[in-house]
Amino acid sequence: MHASKWGRLVRGFIGRQRSASSWTPVCLQKPQHTVTCHTSAGSVDPDELRRFQSLAGKWWDDHGEFAALHALNDLRVPFIRDNLMNVHRTCVPGKPLGGLRILDVGCGGGLLTEPLGRLGANVLGIDPVADSIGTAKLHSSIDPDLRNRVRYRACTLEELSAEREGGGREEQGVAQFDAVVASEVVEHLADLETFGLCCNHVLKPGGSLFITTINKTNLSYALGIVAAEQLLRIVPSGTHDWEKFISPVELERLLESNGFSVGSVRGMLYNPVSGVWCWTDSTAINYALHAVKVRDDPEAHQAEGRGPPHPLPEGHAEAAHS
Repeated sequence: MHASKWGRLVRGFIGRQRSASSWTPVCLQKPQHTVTCHTSAGSVDPDELRRFQSLAGKWWDDHGEFAALHALNDLRVPFIRDNLMNVHRTCVPGKPLGGLRILDVGCGGGLLTEPLGRLGANVLGIDPVADSIGTAKLHSSIDPDLRNRVRYRACTLEELSAEREGGGREEQGVAQFDAVVASEVVEHLADLETFGLCCNHVLKPGGSLFITTINKTNLSYALGIVAAEQLLRIVPSGTHDWEKFISPVELERLLESNGFSVGSVRGMLYNPVSGVWCWTDSTAINYALHAVKVRDDPEAHQAEGRGPPHPLPEGHAEAAHS
């Protein structure tokens, strides 16, 4: 009964929000300078690092602060798997992602890294919080099936991207990955332009980028911060900063300026009463995005002043930004 009431409440909010002026998408202005992956500040926010440092030992408590992320695997794992299977036809029985190399950016304790490894992918999880990486390594060591598929490093995306071939590491950063995953990460970053450029840098041509994040609407503030953090305590207070949220339109334009073409955007909705996520037609709160790398040199592209990359073939895009 409570779950049903929550669903009706949220649907009512969404219906009213669709006609509100706050839904008008805000377009990103074209950057006035060339962005590189090697900026001194980088995309990582020091305040966010300190916040996640304090939670590093709690990643695998599926009833604790990260319960919603555990539940989100029911949507994001199939979303990643199915989109990759549409591009890559693997022939490993029971391992639909066999032979693919995936980079999990901001992996935390490995909540998403591990299930992708169990699907057959070779996954590298990176996170700037060393204690979270320690938690991830310890947890994955329990499962022998992950031993040769999942690896972790305490580093940033910029640091990985800066590595060049011949540096002695198996997971060199340049154009090595079939897919990059950044799930519930971009709303914590300080520099999305650097993030987009570095994602392009580490992906192979035609590689996939998967993002799940939070839209920047009045509804996302009401439910994602006021309700989730201050009233229901689903996540710790201060976890999110509404000013860092980004709309699907803004994110798509940012990615297009960095050599990607967005093929799929889907809305997601969390029910805190049942603890279950579901897909929804509205992207007003949470959404998942799949983009494909269509260009290798976004810096040169921006310098020449050309328009966005060519769209994907007809029929590839799966959803509008409703």
